[in-house]
Amino acid sequence: MKIRNLAALALGLALASCSGETQSPAEPRQPGPPPVQVNVPAFNPDSAYRYVAEQVAFGPRVPNTPAHDSCAAYLAAKLASFGAEVVVQRATVQAWDGTPLRIQNIVGQFQPEKASRLLLFAHWDTRPYADEDADASRRQEPILGANDGASGVGVLLEMARLLGQTPTSLGVDIIFFDAEDYGNPTASDMESWCLGSAHWARQPHKAGYRARNGILLDMVGGHGATFTQESYSLEYAPDMVRKFWRAASDLGYSGYFPVVETRFVGIDDHVPVSEIAGIPSINIIQFNPENGGFGSFWHTHDDDMDAVSKTTLEAVGRSLARVVYSEQ
Repeated sequence: MKIRNLAALALGLALASCSGETQSPAEPRQPGPPPVQVNVPAFNPDSAYRYVAEQVAFGPRVPNTPAHDSCAAYLAAKLASFGAEVVVQRATVQAWDGTPLRIQNIVGQFQPEKASRLLLFAHWDTRPYADEDADASRRQEPILGANDGASGVGVLLEMARLLGQTPTSLGVDIIFFDAEDYGNPTASDMESWCLGSAHWARQPHKAGYRARNGILLDMVGGHGATFTQESYSLEYAPDMVRKFWRAASDLGYSGYFPVVETRFVGIDDHVPVSEIAGIPSINIIQFNPENGGFGSFWHTHDDDMDAVSKTTLEAVGRSLARVVYSEQ
């Protein structure tokens, strides 16, 4: 994903920012105390990569299409196979252009009896048009979304496998949100983007659902990706940001997770989860200040399996596993 506010983007470029985002002051935020030492099961990047490829094999996962329905069934079945209690939240929402979208938010609940919970989430749908593609003749075609969508889901499916084998201190819920990437390219609002997560935030799968924190994974498989500390995340859940970056540092992944703040111009699924559902959430999202933002694959037909790196999936997945299993 990502949507960008075009007016803010133009201003950001004029100020020598990248993709409408601005870098932090000279003194970046420092990591917090190290996480509690616990046994963390081994995250398998080959497994995560395979889950990405299996999603991409369905083709573009655009709402109202057979590929979308088939992939939804696959995701629900995978979560169930790992021992999760699965809820598929079906609804019809209206896209920015008036199109009714039949969406499916797919929820996997681990240890649902526990009151203290952690929420992990990603979007699983793909963009219905390649509006950033260099070939103007193909901009109305849907994209495969290997990195933008499938990578975050692939990491979370591998996390689900670990959770099924090795329980955590907290209950954990994994949600694959739908209709995140159908938005109007000239707008940046929850009425255009993040339709599945906004629907869930207003009507969660369980009445009164609460979680301690949420962690969103979006575009987490790019080659040489950089994940900076996004400003909404620092506003909503600064302690969780510090925990995640400290875990990455302890594992030797500081190159992927530099302690640098960026100002993100737009919204992502952590915004409705934080602001509507009231669950303080962070966003792990690729942003490379040196090369202009989200990556050359973003919203183009280059977002195929060649855009996905097992090494990056491993850096994100191992860091996530360390955070999840350190939560007490």
